[in-house]
Amino acid sequence: MASNILITGASGKTGGYAAKTLLEHGHHVRALVRRTDKRSDRLATVGAEIVVADLLDLDAVSKAARGIDAVYLTYPIAPGLIEASAILLQAAEENNVSAIVNMSQISARRDAVSAAARQHWIAERLLDHFSGGVTHIRPTFFAEWLVNFFDVETGELRLPFADGRHAPIAAEDQGRVIAALLADPQQHAGKIYPLYGAVEMNHHQIAEAMTHVLGRTVSYVPISLDEFHADLEKRGLDPHFMQHLIAVAVDYRNGIFAGVNNNVEDLTGRAPLTVEAFTERNKHYLDGTTDWYNR
Repeated sequence: MASNILITGASGKTGGYAAKTLLEHGHHVRALVRRTDKRSDRLATVGAEIVVADLLDLDAVSKAARGIDAVYLTYPIAPGLIEASAILLQAAEENNVSAIVNMSQISARRDAVSAAARQHWIAERLLDHFSGGVTHIRPTFFAEWLVNFFDVETGELRLPFADGRHAPIAAEDQGRVIAALLADPQQHAGKIYPLYGAVEMNHHQIAEAMTHVLGRTVSYVPISLDEFHADLEKRGLDPHFMQHLIAVAVDYRNGIFAGVNNNVEDLTGRAPLTVEAFTERNKHYLDGTTDWYNR
């Protein structure tokens, strides 16, 4: 049965894929965005109802939740996560929404050094008080980070991950999981799903896989945390975001992001993308043909 579904962060990676998947399956999607741009225009073209609102504005979020059956909640690594979660929870209660699917992260725990990871854990506990059904997803590092931190000129991945391992998961695969949970939320209520990609690898192996697809040498260059911090400062990142990245780099070295499971395939009927398949799909970004930040 078709549902009315609210997707927050709809112009972002996971929200955009989830919205498109739901629309393909005949659901009505209300896409909440901070501003209209070419990404929201693409969603409108395929049938989404676009709503411009700030997740920190209770009245706007409550209005967006009217007539909605289920909501996907996602928030950037930025101050305001707990407030946004509380506002979404209140808006859902006011409008008799039956289910919330919440984007958390694999490093979310009470004693996390990362402020953002700790806040995700608190937000989970807050949302657990919802009178409807709540499902949390906890992905490992996104495969998209391989594009974010790839130096097209040098072919290097300069990251402070030592020999740690993880199975990179693409936003596309997460979007399909989110859509599946929202389309039939009751059987998933109260569950937490860790999400992983296809194969657990270290970054030397990831670089080898990218080399094979791109036809040029990709090298993983392990760097220190101090070097990583300096690189992040050059990018002009927000201090909250930088603190998170430094802290989860230590988590990564300690195995917090490692592991594999079958959740993506079990929930969607399709195995997650391998690093090779992800690289192939994103060649135009990795070879510098298309600007990743203006897509």
